[in-house]
Amino acid sequence: MTIELAWGLWGGLNRLLFSSGPALPVVRRLLVVVVSGIAIVSGIAAAKAQVRLPAERGVVELQAKQQRKEGDVFIAEGDVDIRFQDLRLRADRVEYNDSTSVAIARGNVKFDLHAQHLDAEEARYNLRTGLGTFRRVRGSVQIERRPNPALLVTPNPLYFEAREVERTGERTYIIRHAWVTVCAPDRPKWKFYAPRATLTLDKSVALVNANFRLLRIPLIYLPYATAPAGRRLRQSGFLLPDFGSTSRKGFVVGDSYYWAPADWLDFTLGAQLLSRRGWSQVGDFRARPWENARLAASYYGVVDRGLRTGPGGRRAPQGGHRSQVELDTLLPSGWRAVADINQLTSLTFRLAFAETFGEAVNSEVHTAAFVTNNFRGFSLNFAALNYKNFLSAQPETSVVLRRAPGARFSSVEQAPWKRLPIYFGFDAFADAVHRSEPCSLLRQGPCVGAGGAFLSGNRFDTPDTVQRTEIAPRVTVPLHWGPWVGVTPTFVVRTTRYGSQILSGTVVSDSLRRTTAELTVDMRPASLARIWEGPAAKWKHSIEPQLVYRVVNGVNGFGRFIRFDENDTLTNTNELEYAITQRLYRRAGEGPAQELLTWRVAQKYYFDPTFGGAIVRGQRNVFQALDSVTPFAFASGPRRFSPVVSDLRVTPGGRYDAEFRMDYDTQRGKINALGTLVKMRAYREISLTLAHFSVQTRPVLQPKSNQIRGLLGYGDLNRHGWNAAFGFSYDIRQRFLQNQLVQVSYNGACCGIALEYRRLALGPVRSENQFRVALIIANIGTFGNLRRQEKIF
Repeated sequence: MTIELAWGLWGGLNRLLFSSGPALPVVRRLLVVVVSGIAIVSGIAAAKAQVRLPAERGVVELQAKQQRKEGDVFIAEGDVDIRFQDLRLRADRVEYNDSTSVAIARGNVKFDLHAQHLDAEEARYNLRTGLGTFRRVRGSVQIERRPNPALLVTPNPLYFEAREVERTGERTYIIRHAWVTVCAPDRPKWKFYAPRATLTLDKSVALVNANFRLLRIPLIYLPYATAPAGRRLRQSGFLLPDFGSTSRKGFVVGDSYYWAPADWLDFTLGAQLLSRRGWSQVGDFRARPWENARLAASYYGVVDRGLRTGPGGRRAPQGGHRSQVELDTLLPSGWRAVADINQLTSLTFRLAFAETFGEAVNSEVHTAAFVTNNFRGFSLNFAALNYKNFLSAQPETSVVLRRAPGARFSSVEQAPWKRLPIYFGFDAFADAVHRSEPCSLLRQGPCVGAGGAFLSGNRFDTPDTVQRTEIAPRVTVPLHWGPWVGVTPTFVVRTTRYGSQILSGTVVSDSLRRTTAELTVDMRPASLARIWEGPAAKWKHSIEPQLVYRVVNGVNGFGRFIRFDENDTLTNTNELEYAITQRLYRRAGEGPAQELLTWRVAQKYYFDPTFGGAIVRGQRNVFQALDSVTPFAFASGPRRFSPVVSDLRVTPGGRYDAEFRMDYDTQRGKINALGTLVKMRAYREISLTLAHFSVQTRPVLQPKSNQIRGLLGYGDLNRHGWNAAFGFSYDIRQRFLQNQLVQVSYNGACCGIALEYRRLALGPVRSENQFRVALIIANIGTFGNLRRQEKIF
C-alpha cells in the first residue's frame, strides 16, 4: 500500500510541477525533494512489509526484514515469518515458490503446528500438501493424557532429537537416527534410541531396532517397540519384559503380548521361564461389546518339574492352573445376566504359585451364574452355583456343594387392600443339588452320615442331582401404638420336598417332605435420644432397643436331611433375641447428618435348648438358630444362651475407620472370638491398617487361632516422589511370621524405580523369599516383575 500511495502522490504532483506559473520553479524544486524522500522511505518500508499471497486453501503471509521476488520465488532474509492457516514457519532465510507452495528454510528453523514444535537447521516444506523434510531436528509434541491409576503419567511432551524428520502426512512423521523421551530434553534420565521411528500423532511412536538407555547406559535391545503418543495409553505390541528372582522359582524372565484390536476389546498372552521349576503361561481377555456389558477372562498355569526333595532327590511337581470368567450384562425386557466362573486344579498349586499371601491362603473356589428380572415387586431368577472348599493340601481333601440348575421366584411384601395393613409375600424355588465330602468330616465313625447313618466308602456322595423344591408364603402385619412401640409379626408356612434322604445308613432316593410353621415377632420400643449443640456442629445420641421372638415347629427327624446349604439347617426353635443399638450422629451446618459411631450388643435366649432334638452332644453344631447371631460356632451341646455379641463401628469418615467385634460366652465365662480392624490416614499420604483376629473356642468347635496383620504405607507405586509400604502377617499362637512385605519406590517426573522384598511362609508346601525390582517408565509401563502395590487386606 505504501508504494501505491507514493506513486499516486507522484502522479498528482507531476501535473502540478509541469503546469505554468511565476512561482512554480521554486515550488517544483521543493516538491521534487519531498517526493524523492517519500519514495526512498517507501522502498525501505516495502522491504519490511508483509506480503499476502493467495493460496489454494487460504492466504500465505510472509514477513521479513528483507525480501525480493525473482520470478515465482520470493526470497526473504532476516527474521522470516511465514503463516498459513494454523502453521507458522520461522527461519533466517526462506525461499518460497508461489506457484508450487514450497518453502525452503535455512538457519534457526522453527516449525509450529498445533501442539507440534520442531527446531531444525534446514527444512523443505510444502504449504499446500503439508509434507516436508527437516534436518538436524529437536522437536516436541504436547500430548493430553488421561489419568491412569495403574500407570505413572507425566504431563511432559514427547521429546525427540533426530538427524532427519520427514512429515509424510497430516498425522505422521518419519524420524531417522533419533532418540525419544518424555524426560526434560537437556538431561533426560532415559531415552529410546532408534535408527528409524514413526510418530503417529494422538496414537503412538513406533521404533525399529531400538535400544533403551538409562542414564546413557544401554539396558535392552528391542527389534521393534511402540510407545503411546496420545490420550489413550492402550497400544498393541509386546510389553516390557520382566525379570526377577525367588528362592523357589529361581531366575524368572518373561514377556507378554498385548493386542487391542478395538476400543472395546483387548487380549494379553504371555509366558515366563522359571529356571528351577519350568515355565508358566498367562492370558487375559477383556471386552465391552455394548453398553452395560462387560466380559473378562483370565488364565494362569504352570508346567512344573518340581523341586528335588528328600534323600533321593525326587521331584514333586506342584503345577496346575487357575482360570476365571466374568460376565455382567443387561438384557432386553429388564433381564440381567451375571457370571463368575472359577476353576482351580489343586490347593497345592495355589499355595506354591500364588503371587500374594491373600491369594495363597484362600482355600475356597466359588462359581456362580444367574439371570434375573425384577418387576412390579417380584423377582425371577435362574441360577447355577458351585462351591468347593479345600480342607487340606497334603493329602488333598475338599467339600463340594452344587446347585445347578435352579429357579427362584419371590416377591416383596405387598398389600392388596389399601386401608388394611396386611402384607403378603412368598419365596419359592426348585433346584437340583449335590454334596460330596470326606467321610472323616462326618459325625461318628469312619463314614457316618448326618444323624448317625453309616455310609460306606471314603467320601460321602449324594446322587449327581437331588431334586429339591420349596414354597413359603408369608403374611406380615405391622402394628404401631403411637410413637412408643412398634410390633411386626410375620407368619410363614414353609413346605420343602427333597428327592433323597439318609435312611437306614445310606443315601436313598426316597422323597422327604418337611412342612414348618414359623412365627417371628419383631418389637421395636421407642428409642431414647438426646440432641445438643456444640461449637461447630449439632450432636445426637440415640439408644434403640429391639426384641425379636421366633418360633419354628414341624422339623422332625433332622438327621435325615442332607445339608446342601443354609436352607437345610432349619430346626425347631423357640428363641428370643434382645439387642440394644447406640448411635452417635454429627451434623455440621445445613449438611446431612453423619453417623460417627454404631454399637450393637445382642444375645439370644433359647427356650428349647435341644432345638427339637437336633443338637448332638460332643460335636460342632451349626443351625440357622445358632449362626444367625454369630458366624463362630459355639454349641457342642444343649444351649440356653448364645454368646453376647458386641459390634462397635467408628466411621468418622475421611481419615479414620475402625471396627471392634467380640463374642463373649456367658456359659463358659470366656471370650470366644475377638476381632479388630483399624484403618487410618493420619497425615497426608501416610496410611495404616491393622487387623487382629482371635478365635478361642473349644477345639471340637473350631481350631484356635490368633493372628495379627499390619500394613503401613506412604503414597503409592505411581505417586511422584518417595513411596513405601511395610506389611506383615504374624501368627501369635504358633509364633512365626506368615508374610512379610517391604516395598520402596521413587518416582520422578518421567521415570521411577521400585524395590520389593517379600517372604511367604505357607507350611511344608512353600517357604519362599522373593526379590523384585521395577523400573517405572512414565506413560509406558513397568520394566520388571513388580506390577503394582499389592494389598494384603
